[in-house]
Amino acid sequence: MMIIEVNEKNIFDAAKIHSVSWQESHRSFCENEFVELHNPEHQLEYLLEKLKSGYKIFMLLDTEPVGIVSVKENLIEDLYVLPNMQNKGYGTELLEFACAKCVGVPTLWILENNVNAARLYRRKGFAETGRRQAITENLDEIEFAKEKK
Repeated sequence: MMIIEVNEKNIFDAAKIHSVSWQESHRSFCENEFVELHNPEHQLEYLLEKLKSGYKIFMLLDTEPVGIVSVKENLIEDLYVLPNMQNKGYGTELLEFACAKCVGVPTLWILENNVNAARLYRRKGFAETGRRQAITENLDEIEFAKEKK
């Protein structure tokens, strides 16, 4: 298992992971047409914009690409593991790697209905900061920050 930096040669692999994982995680509460828009080509454009705006994107490989994460300063985003590869420690591996890349206290935002992510982050020493932002009328995003030991 290894984590590599995403570049123009491997970014489409990262986009495929992002697409499949994003679609799966949003399918239960987003309109199907909206979910289908997030195909690999769409997510490729999204990831290229992230790179242009100063994010570093990393991809975890275990014989093949299984997960990605992006980091900018102390903000961790886009932590996605392929649905069929979840609950095998890959998310933890990516999160710990991303935390080590952060400058300052690692923070991240998750959708309030993402109980699996919340469980992982709490287990790894993150806590809710109390900051929230509305994504839709019925859904907020919640900020988590890594607690100091």
